[in-house]
Amino acid sequence: MAQGRSAELDELFQPRSVAVIGASNRPGKVGTSLFRNVLQAGFQGVAYPVNPSWKSVSGVRCYPDIASLPDPPDLGVVIVPAARVPDTIDELGRAGARGAIIISAGFREIGEAGAALEAEVVRRAATYRMSIVGPNCFGVFNTDPSVSLNATFSESLPPPGNIAFVSQSGALGAGILQYGIAERIGFSRFVSVGNRAGVDENDLLGALGRDPRTHVILLYVESLANGRRFLEAARTVTESKPVLVVKSGRTPAGERAAKSHTGSLAQSGRDQLYDALFEQSGVQRVNSLGDLFRAAKIFSTDLRMEGPRLVVLTNSGGPGIVAADAAVRNGLELPPLSPELRAAIGPRLPSIASVQNPVDMTADVGADQYREVLGALLASEAADGALVIATPTGTMTGGEVAKAILAVRGSGSKPIAACMFGLTDLSDEVRALESHGVPSFTFPEEAVEGLAALARYHAWRTRPRTEVRTFPVDVAAADRAIARARADGTTVLPEYSARSLLAAYGIRFPEVGVATTADEAVSLAGRIGFPVVLKVASPDISHKTDVGGVAVGIGDVASLRAAWDRMSRSVAAAAPQARIQGYEVEAQIVGGKEVLIGMQRDPAFGPIVVFGLGGIYVEVLRDVTFRLAPVRPLSAQHMIDSVKAAPLLRGVRGEGPSDLPALAEAIERVSQLAIERPEVVELDLNPMIVRPAGQGIVAVDARVVLAPPSRSGPSA
Repeated sequence: MAQGRSAELDELFQPRSVAVIGASNRPGKVGTSLFRNVLQAGFQGVAYPVNPSWKSVSGVRCYPDIASLPDPPDLGVVIVPAARVPDTIDELGRAGARGAIIISAGFREIGEAGAALEAEVVRRAATYRMSIVGPNCFGVFNTDPSVSLNATFSESLPPPGNIAFVSQSGALGAGILQYGIAERIGFSRFVSVGNRAGVDENDLLGALGRDPRTHVILLYVESLANGRRFLEAARTVTESKPVLVVKSGRTPAGERAAKSHTGSLAQSGRDQLYDALFEQSGVQRVNSLGDLFRAAKIFSTDLRMEGPRLVVLTNSGGPGIVAADAAVRNGLELPPLSPELRAAIGPRLPSIASVQNPVDMTADVGADQYREVLGALLASEAADGALVIATPTGTMTGGEVAKAILAVRGSGSKPIAACMFGLTDLSDEVRALESHGVPSFTFPEEAVEGLAALARYHAWRTRPRTEVRTFPVDVAAADRAIARARADGTTVLPEYSARSLLAAYGIRFPEVGVATTADEAVSLAGRIGFPVVLKVASPDISHKTDVGGVAVGIGDVASLRAAWDRMSRSVAAAAPQARIQGYEVEAQIVGGKEVLIGMQRDPAFGPIVVFGLGGIYVEVLRDVTFRLAPVRPLSAQHMIDSVKAAPLLRGVRGEGPSDLPALAEAIERVSQLAIERPEVVELDLNPMIVRPAGQGIVAVDARVVLAPPSRSGPSA
């Protein structure tokens, strides 16, 4: 579906004829400015105004309805009252139009009545296999000279370029176009998707990924139409083009009640889900619109930074320090210069200059020193890229520095970013630099962030590739565990049933048994061996510690009987309505590190795997990370490395490392279960004990929640 839809969009945004339904001559009307914009942009096809109230619009013959047009339009731009849009779509469909851009508002954004009207528009468009952009959108433009379409109501456009921008906000899109003009940022295409009744960001990613004039794709999103489709589309596109995104709505308004730690974490950490999705797909997330376009500026030059090593060259110490701090924050390295390199550049600089990294040449240097030192730095093995900071002085002008930078830029391929300070207007110098592939920034940290984005993208494109692993499963045992819960009429598996399901997928547990009397518990402990753990077994108690339902470190029979009595009273008082199916007696695992592995089935993203620091404080510390299933081996390793507790797992203060390969494999096994068992909607393994290297990983508590039988279906 996605591939075919994207192919349709290739033609939708390159129409040979456009009909503007609602075109007007009345000042201040959207139909007036939009049709005029189509003409003034130099549209290479035929433009038809359609409005029964006018004989001509902007000097072009106007037609009373679509049926009166001399030729069928490829594209309709609809600017009529919302109630008339469904019939207008019918008319376009009967005329043979391939697509429609619906500018009109008054649909889903106003409530239930508008949503019903929007659904009718979608239904009618589907009848004619017509693609829809909008409704409630700002429009579309394509600066390709063979098209030159401006179907927006913005009277001025940025210059042509290689950046495509997709926005869910029409008003924000309008402002961005003005920003592009002011900053001389060139666009290839712009699409305001509005309510996304038809075309969404996933469809557009495929089309823009194939567009030869688009080298960089920018997205402003408030939500994703389908997180899993986005992952698939973006992962393909980012292999050849950078995709940058601003995702608004970072702070959740509230948390949904969840039956597991994983469910609670997935809801409260909603923004982390987006971070994980973007990381998995190679999309770079930025914090602001300013960051988005500063990064786009550097990507639009087609520069590549093939590593994280940055050299900073400045004639002023303060900005160099700011750049160094920004480099560390953004994951770049400032490698020390070799003695040989310092010896080579030192004689060319004043005696008070600093030949470390950053290289502070002081204010006494001229353009020749910039050219000579910058050339030496970039020719060395110490640099993957350079930032040049220049403050024009009495002995040197901005123009001279720009020429020096360009001389070096022309002799190599490593990226250079510039930061030009000055009390006078340096726009000519900046324009000269940027026209020759040297992006220029107002402040050092902006340049560093752009270079860091280049380095991250190179790391993504050159990353090792791993394929999803499939592990053997005891399918019959897994089926029995789920069937037993279905027969009992419960959606929450008691721990012993959850263990059976997870053990079928290769998750290891300590030896355990279920007792219904204290004497049975004593007998089990004698067989298992002390020390043991005692835990209440109930499908109605999600967090056992909250009701006094866990006792650890039980070393003898007397302690076990005392724990049984104490736990029975505590559970009865704290959860009097809970169904108690017995008490589990479990071998206690000594040593190791506690972690959490879980799964949450999200309606937008599908199955999500979570990993992090485990134990009773997991929802307080929230040291977790997420990935969409299936999780590949490399992604499992990245999950482990990305939590704050990772150094503890690698070994600190003389401790040996934990069994990280076994931990990564357990993450992959849970991911496999998530894909193969769509009836599982939440899963917790908390805590899992990661033993020292070579000794494996053991789950000591398990929680599985099933969907009601009617909800079971495809996993994604």
